[in-house]
Amino acid sequence: MGKGYWQDKRVIVTGGTGFLGAFVISKLREQGATDIFIPKSQEYDLTDHDAITHMLDEALSNGRGAENSLIIHLAANVGGIGANRDHPAEFFYDNLMMGVELMHQAWQRGIDKFVAIGTVCAYPKFTPVPFKEEDLWIGYPEETNAPYGLAKKMMLVQAQAYREQYGFNAIYLLPVNLYGPGDNFDLQTSHVIPALIRKTIESQDRGDNELAVWGDGSPTREFLYVEDAADAIVTAAEKYNGSEPVNLGSGYEISIKDLAEMIQRMTGFEGRLFWETDKPNGQPRRGMDVSRAKKYFGWQAQVQFEEGLRRTIEWFKENREIIKSKV
Repeated sequence: MGKGYWQDKRVIVTGGTGFLGAFVISKLREQGATDIFIPKSQEYDLTDHDAITHMLDEALSNGRGAENSLIIHLAANVGGIGANRDHPAEFFYDNLMMGVELMHQAWQRGIDKFVAIGTVCAYPKFTPVPFKEEDLWIGYPEETNAPYGLAKKMMLVQAQAYREQYGFNAIYLLPVNLYGPGDNFDLQTSHVIPALIRKTIESQDRGDNELAVWGDGSPTREFLYVEDAADAIVTAAEKYNGSEPVNLGSGYEISIKDLAEMIQRMTGFEGRLFWETDKPNGQPRRGMDVSRAKKYFGWQAQVQFEEGLRRTIEWFKENREIIKSKV
């Protein structure tokens, strides 16, 4: 990537203080970006028209207008199966309103480029594996996360419509499930990898004989290390200017059973895994076709899954007391 590209750019990164956001900010700085605006959620409610207007006023102040400016929209209200099941209305409304209003005002202001971050949950429940971007519309998403997935998917529709009518340069990226250091380890809202890491380590500490895991272990998932995801987003922000959605994934698919056993082995948990088959499995299979990212902007994942998992486990062990005090 060319450091010259970012030197004169003003970059607005929503969700910039979050899990993925911290890595995106780091990657932007590494690439030479110096003018980065990070709206904090406690200061700006991005579901609110006036708050977005105020945020953009602040971001585009200091004599710098909208020219040479980008928005990377990472902000989302997101969680695992349980959180999606408990808060479908919030997940739908918050994610839809954030995306629609932010992109609309970005176009109105003359922002140069909008990078919309979608989700693998946008894919239909029974998408053929590996998921290809052209299959996004062949069915309804998996029911437990459909409201969230569809809300984020509307940014794709909006991006394509605004490009067609207004010539607005909005791109849409579809990251698979992320994991890595700094992930959300709150058991009420976390995704499968941080939840399993925390549960196995805490079960081992207590000397438990078994650990209950949701579902039957049969679904498959693909995971992308968070630093790889940040690299993909920054690369696409610089190099990709097309209307087609692009998957961001590792190309490595693993069953939940194999994942749980790998985490059990890597954390040293000596009890047995007990599968709660009355709990939902979620989507049966998830694996991405990642060829488009390589073709369109020359990107592919670098971190091997077991290595990424090792780094994530180490990070949790080092930060577990801080995490416990927050949750």
